[in-house]
Amino acid sequence: MIAIVRIRGRVNVKPEIRRTLEMLHLNRKFWATLVPLTDSYKGMIHRVKDYSTYGEIDGPTLLALLRERGELKMGGSLSDEWLSSNTDFSSIEELAEALLSKRVYLHKLGWIKPYFRLHPPKGGFKRPTKRAWNDGGELGYRGKEINTLIRRMI
Repeated sequence: MIAIVRIRGRVNVKPEIRRTLEMLHLNRKFWATLVPLTDSYKGMIHRVKDYSTYGEIDGPTLLALLRERGELKMGGSLSDEWLSSNTDFSSIEELAEALLSKRVYLHKLGWIKPYFRLHPPKGGFKRPTKRAWNDGGELGYRGKEINTLIRRMI
């Protein structure tokens, strides 16, 4: 499972990149989403790499993200009580495990928003937001380091 976080804003974005960001549910700055690593998503991620950062999310970070920032489409936040009474999942831990094992996909669940609205990172960005991760910036593929960024943004 890949977590994608939009770093740059909405001004002067090319239309094809804007449309790809909309398809990924990354309409605004500091929004995050979870996608499986398939060929079609790889192409989409490659197109938006200059506006976002991405990497493999781990279990504890996914659990914290769902618990703190998960929102229901009908309003309200995600909770264990709501999950156990309205879905097949009994807890947020079970939902996180299903997402990591690719039994369900976030964008296919009709009752949860397919994005997470995050805060700017605590302590700010440590590197320039206009350069790639490999060049000393914040954009593009960062691997497991995405977990530390998401934890700072929750």
